[in-house]
Amino acid sequence: QVQLVETGGALVQAGGSLRLACEASGLPFSSCTMGWFRQAPGKEREFVAAASASGRTTYGDSAKGRFTISRDNAKKTMYLQMSTLKPEDTAVYYCAADLLGFLDTASVAPRNYEHWGQGTQVTVSS
Repeated sequence: QVQLVETGGALVQAGGSLRLACEASGLPFSSCTMGWFRQAPGKEREFVAAASASGRTTYGDSAKGRFTISRDNAKKTMYLQMSTLKPEDTAVYYCAADLLGFLDTASVAPRNYEHWGQGTQVTVSS
């Protein structure tokens, strides 16, 4: 049984930092592409960042320069370090696993990820 469990969401002031974690079980984590997405109320799910099995990374426009994705294959855990947070970063953040381990243009699309976590709420106050 595949499980992805996100932790680390919180209420933080604008300009602050947070680190999210996603712990995986029941899947070949080291050979998966892992991604972070977010969804704000009334909006579509948005791509944030992804890391391939080999460690290559890619970021959505909103994350570039402020967020860093990383993974620890030994711990089967992925992280998202977020800094200089803005109120518009407020959303539920989801981690997702794509059993294909490489990054391509499709890696930004939610439909390409087979497994999802339940999400963790990030709220940034102004």
